[in-house]
Amino acid sequence: MPRFKNQHLSYSRLSRFEQCPLSFKLHYIDKKQAEPGVPLRFGKAVHAVLENLVREHMEEEREGPLSEDRAVTLWQEAWAAGELSGIEVFEEGLTILRSYVRRQGHLDHQDVLAIEKRFELSVGPFTVLGFIDRVDRVDDETVEVIDYKTNRMLFTREEVDTSLQMSLYHLAARQLWPWAKKVRLTFDMLRHDIRMTTERDEEQLAAARAYVETMGRMTEEAREFPARLNSNCVYCDHRQDCPTYAAALRGERTVVCEDIEDLELVAQEREEVARLAKVLYARKRELEGVLKSRLEDQDELVLGGVRYRMFNAASKEYPLERTLSALASATGETPEALLAQVGSIDKKSLDALVKKLAKSIGKDRATLLKAELDAIAEKRFSQRFWAKEVA
Repeated sequence: MPRFKNQHLSYSRLSRFEQCPLSFKLHYIDKKQAEPGVPLRFGKAVHAVLENLVREHMEEEREGPLSEDRAVTLWQEAWAAGELSGIEVFEEGLTILRSYVRRQGHLDHQDVLAIEKRFELSVGPFTVLGFIDRVDRVDDETVEVIDYKTNRMLFTREEVDTSLQMSLYHLAARQLWPWAKKVRLTFDMLRHDIRMTTERDEEQLAAARAYVETMGRMTEEAREFPARLNSNCVYCDHRQDCPTYAAALRGERTVVCEDIEDLELVAQEREEVARLAKVLYARKRELEGVLKSRLEDQDELVLGGVRYRMFNAASKEYPLERTLSALASATGETPEALLAQVGSIDKKSLDALVKKLAKSIGKDRATLLKAELDAIAEKRFSQRFWAKEVA
């Protein structure tokens, strides 16, 4: 087999190798046809809308708010082009985009330096290619690199501060705008209306360069490309060609511990079962999504002796700023520090945080804080999936 050589490197190429060497091989060496799932196509569609929306604002040299009506039109076009389906997913995209437009507020076209900006970096023997979603001028010495994310889970502070993607963007921004003495790096978490900002120092940038060169060599010198099962396998664009994923769906295992006194085997089986459980649960959610889309046009489905329906469920949504303000007032901590602790602003996370805080602020104050948070919350109704065997 001839030795593989990278024509270039990119963050997506390196992260694919890190997450699953087999996926890397199928995509870049075997050049198998990719079949992106709904999350990837959804994210691509949202990115396309934001790119076109801001680009039009720049090209027409406008100063003022972005057009919400135009965002809706662009979403309809991107939705069709992405071959997406399901009213729930369509509405989710609309909500994200409308919220973004309102949060963006006044925008001067002169403050936007670039949209979907291509860059090339020389790292050792490799050329690293990439595209930055957006770059803004903050002041005469500072630029802000913005990357849009449609992730359902917020990044941790550690993930933001150590992101290889952002380190590469910093290097690119410094090369593209050499006048900038400072580079601000921001993940815009679109589902959460949160901007997570970080910076890099020279030591981190040097480490990123060394890491990229090391990983680049590893991709070329690898002779084995093992699959790495994880919950993202269900979204992999090469899952149809992955025998390990197929075996996981069948529940196949290589380790079965018959002697519970053998802790080494206990641990091995536990880890294998945990990986399989994540894959199977993700597959379950995917299959439920198919059934949900069919239930949009009918009250119920009866298939294989099981009745499926959708029902309305109430939930609470917590406005970010007011919620963090209430927590900060009760604890004396900064909103950013509190956000890092809670991870996401939802009932489960907030209840866990209040329970934890009760040890330091007292049970009575924690009870009052919980009541205050419940008063802030807005009640929302959404449809939930229901399944029951037919008697």
